[in-house]
Amino acid sequence: MTEDGTGLLTIGELARITGLTVRTIRYWSDEGALPPVARSTGGYRLYDAASVARLELIRTLRELGLGLADVRRVLAGERTVAEVAAAHVAALDAQIRSLKVTRAVLSTVARRGSSAEEMTLMNKLARLSAAERRRIMEEFVEEMFHGLDTADPEIRERMRRTAMDLPEDPTPEQVDAWVELAELVRDPEFRARMRSAAEFNAADRGHETPAGASMWFAKRLVQLAGQALERGLAPEAPEADEVLDDLLGNADHAAVLARLEASHNTRLARYRELLATLKGTSAPTYETEFAWVIAALRARVNG
Repeated sequence: MTEDGTGLLTIGELARITGLTVRTIRYWSDEGALPPVARSTGGYRLYDAASVARLELIRTLRELGLGLADVRRVLAGERTVAEVAAAHVAALDAQIRSLKVTRAVLSTVARRGSSAEEMTLMNKLARLSAAERRRIMEEFVEEMFHGLDTADPEIRERMRRTAMDLPEDPTPEQVDAWVELAELVRDPEFRARMRSAAEFNAADRGHETPAGASMWFAKRLVQLAGQALERGLAPEAPEADEVLDDLLGNADHAAVLARLEASHNTRLARYRELLATLKGTSAPTYETEFAWVIAALRARVNG
């Protein structure tokens, strides 16, 4: 207490009570977070018991990482501690997500022994904001379906929701997948293939193909081609004619081949694999079965 009987405290006495340094208390006071309640005859700042409680609150908020601007708003009653805490949690979450991505990128680089140039590229791609990642996919989907009014809206919407984002705690494999996927969907040749598949889809719907027909065909293809593979039947063998007849009936082989080549190839298969990696799943692609049917059709259409 001061010796003049006022019951007020100097900065030095505040420091002894709270364990804070005089320099810290003076700085907070200069910044307006801890204004003095009076001045001594010598011009020294004086504080009361309420100042001690205010100082403890300042220390707590600062230890939680809040800046002095937010501390002043809380003390002035402009914002509640809960509001400031919630905003700070959101900011910390964003920082944590960014740090996790950075850690995953560095782990990938360390594991692969990447060059400095490759590390720079990976970091740039992997740390794209969520908004930028959404923009990449939206542009990709828009190019695929632009002007195709009869294209399946469910496919369009499903692709828009496709997991192009990195998980909050990505593995090195998922970082690799995102980097490769971001490059793939920007590739003009890949976009052209996807556009071709979308055009076939739109054409089929324009001819009022029964709902579920394409799914039924895919299941039937996997079943029949799988059986042929189990038997060791080569796609070009004469016996493969029976499999194709069973699957296609009187359908035009060349037309079916064009559709299958548009929707099933190694790059599209890789696209699906990368999406599965990002989602943490391993959905079967049945590329072997589709490749067998495509090879069988090519042998007959081109031979």
